[in-house]
Amino acid sequence: MRIYTRTGDKGQTGVIGGRVPKDDLQVEAYGTVDELNSFVGVAMAGMDRERFADLLEDLLNIQHELFDCGSDLAILKRDARPYKVTPDMAERLEALIDKYDAETPDITRFILPGGSPSSAALHVCRTVCRRAERRVVTLAARQDINEHVRTYLNRLSDLFFTVARAANVREGGADVEYARSAEVFRRGRGDAGGGAEAGAAKTDA
Repeated sequence: MRIYTRTGDKGQTGVIGGRVPKDDLQVEAYGTVDELNSFVGVAMAGMDRERFADLLEDLLNIQHELFDCGSDLAILKRDARPYKVTPDMAERLEALIDKYDAETPDITRFILPGGSPSSAALHVCRTVCRRAERRVVTLAARQDINEHVRTYLNRLSDLFFTVARAANVREGGADVEYARSAEVFRRGRGDAGGGAEAGAAKTDA
C-alpha cells in the first residue's frame, strides 16, 4: 500500500460521498477531532501503567470513539452510510465523569491547567476537545450532521476536566487554583457543574 496518492495535490480531499476542499468546514471539524485523538495518545504515553490502568483503558476506548466521531463528520451525503456515534456513548462518559469525580476534592475556585504532567496533558485534551466542539457547531449550522457527535464532544471535555483533577490526586499533587479567584462555586459535589470545567480556562460550558 502506497502512503502517498497524489490525489490531494490540487487542494481537495475525499470524504464519504464526494470530494471537498481541504480547508472546508467539514475537514476542519473532523481534522480537529483527529488532532484531539493524537493529544489523547500523548497523554496516555506519559501515564504510569499501574497507577492509571483503569484510566488508560477508558482513554483507549475513547480513542476508538473519537475515530467514530471523525468518521461520522466525514459523511458528505446523509444516506452514504449509517452513523456510528449513538446516544449511549455520551451516557457512558457521564458514568465515567461520576466515577473519577468521586476521587477529587470539592472545587470552590477556578483552577489553572497544570499540576502533574498527566494532569497538564489532560487539560490540553480538554481545550482541544472544546475547539473540536466549536468546529462541529459551525459545521452543523451549514449542513446536517450526526447531532450525537456534538453531545459526545461536550461531555468528553467535561470528562477530561475531571480526569485531569483525578490525575493530580493520584500523583500526589493538587489543583493549581487561580490566584485572583474568589470562592465562586458552592461546596458540595455536583454544585459546580459545567461551570467548574469552564472555570479552568474561563471558556465555555
